[in-house]
Amino acid sequence: MRGFLALRYAFAGGLLLLISGLSSAATEHFTSDIPLLKVEHLSPEYWLAKQPNAAELLLTPSQIVQQNAKTFAQQAEMTPIADIPLQFSRAELLKVIEQVSAIPQSPRFFADGKPLQENDWAPIQQQVNRAGVAENTSTQFALVTKRSALLAMPTTLRVFNDSMSLDLNRLQETALFVGEPVAVLHQSANGHWSLVQNYHYSGWVATEALALAPRQQVLAYVEQAPFLVVTGARAFSNYVPNQPQISELQLDMGTRLPLLSAAAVGHNLYGQNPHASYIVQLPTRNAKGQLQLVPALLARSQDVHIGYLPYSTEHIVRQAFKYLGQRYGWGYDYNGVDCTGFLVDIFRTFGLLMPRNSGQQGYGEFGQNVRFTEQSSHNTKLQAIKRAQIGDFIYRPGHVMLYLGESAGEPFVIHAVFDLAYVNAAGEFYRGTLNSVSVTPLAPLYLSAEQSYLDRIYAIKSLR
Repeated sequence: MRGFLALRYAFAGGLLLLISGLSSAATEHFTSDIPLLKVEHLSPEYWLAKQPNAAELLLTPSQIVQQNAKTFAQQAEMTPIADIPLQFSRAELLKVIEQVSAIPQSPRFFADGKPLQENDWAPIQQQVNRAGVAENTSTQFALVTKRSALLAMPTTLRVFNDSMSLDLNRLQETALFVGEPVAVLHQSANGHWSLVQNYHYSGWVATEALALAPRQQVLAYVEQAPFLVVTGARAFSNYVPNQPQISELQLDMGTRLPLLSAAAVGHNLYGQNPHASYIVQLPTRNAKGQLQLVPALLARSQDVHIGYLPYSTEHIVRQAFKYLGQRYGWGYDYNGVDCTGFLVDIFRTFGLLMPRNSGQQGYGEFGQNVRFTEQSSHNTKLQAIKRAQIGDFIYRPGHVMLYLGESAGEPFVIHAVFDLAYVNAAGEFYRGTLNSVSVTPLAPLYLSAEQSYLDRIYAIKSLR
C-alpha cells in the first residue's frame, strides 16, 4: 500500500509539474504589442476575483422593465414597435427616407480609391424610390428570419471614406437578428429591399429576410413565454434535411425565442428525438412573404439560458469575454460586432435595451452619468474611472468601452476596437492594429500622435 501511495503521489506530483510547466510555457509563449497586457488579463476569472460581490443582483426583472421604459422615454431615437404609427403621410415618409438615405456630404470612395460621382449615386438613389411614396402609406410589420445587414441605402455596394479603410463600409449601419420585430415602411423600386424601423434604428434590409404578419402577431411572438435567450456569442439550430430556413441557423447573443414543449410537437421532430434539445419556435418566410412559425431544435449543449440571465457583474464580465478575440465588424459587418453592438448584445441577454450608436448612448440621459468637459484634467478623469464599477461604460467620441477594473493601479477595458496606438518606452509614437474584441489598458492608448484616449473621454455611464 505504501508503495502504491508513493507511486500515486509521484504521479500526482509529476502531473502538477507538467500542468505548471504547461502554464509557464503558455505564459512565456504569450507576446503582445499591447502595453501592460499580461496573459492573465485575458481571463474573466482574473477580473471577477477582484469583485467580492460579483454575483449580487444589480437590478431585478421588474426594475429592468422600469429601466427600459425610462430609456425609451429619455432617448428620442428609440421607439417601441407597439408605438410606431400605423400610417405615414408622404411628407413623413420622405423625411424618414432623407434621414436614412441622403447622399453623404463628405466624399465617398470605391475600393480602388476612385471617388463616387453624382452618376454613381444615381442608380442607388433610384432604388430608394421616392417617386413610389404614396400620399398615405400603411405600415406593415414583420419578424426577421435570419441575421441581416441594415444599410443606409438599398445596395450591396461597399463605399469608404477618405481614410480608405476597406474594413469600414460607410453604408453599413447595423444588423437585424432572428426573431426581431420590425415595422416595414417602404420598398425599393425593384422590391428587393425594404426600409424598416426596429426599436432603435431605421435602414434598408433585404426583403427576403422578412416575414410579414399583423402587428398583434408580431408582438405576441416577442412577448411569448417561456422563452430561451442565446447567451453565447452565437448558437446554431440543429441540422434539418431539406429545410434550409431552419437548418443550422445562426442565432446571435441576446436573441430571444419562444420555447415549445415535446407535448406540442411529439417525440420525433424532423427525424430527431427532441429530448436532448430545446424546442424553439422560429419565424420563417413562406412563398408569399408571409410569416410561418415553425418548431426547431437547439441542442442543450449550445450556450443558451431559459429566460434572461440574472443581471450581475459576474454575468456582465462573462458575457463580454465570450466575444474576446472575435474580429471587429463595423455595423456588425464580417459577422462580427462593433463597439456599441458589443454592448447592445451583452445587455440584451439581461433584457436591457439601449440606443444603437455610441453618441446616442454617451450623450443620452439613460442610466447614471458622469460627464467631463474639455477642461477636465487627465487626473480628474482617471480618478472618476477608478471610482467606476466593473461593467460601466466609458465613452470617447465614436467609441465606447466596458470597464474591467484595475491591474497594478492601471484601469483596463474590454472593447470591440479597430485601431491601436500609443507612445512606446522609447518615446516613439507606435501605430498597430487590434481589429477585434480586445482587452487593453486605458491610459496609454492614443488616437493620434497628438491626442490620447484620456484627452477625448467625455462620459462614464452606469446601468445599476
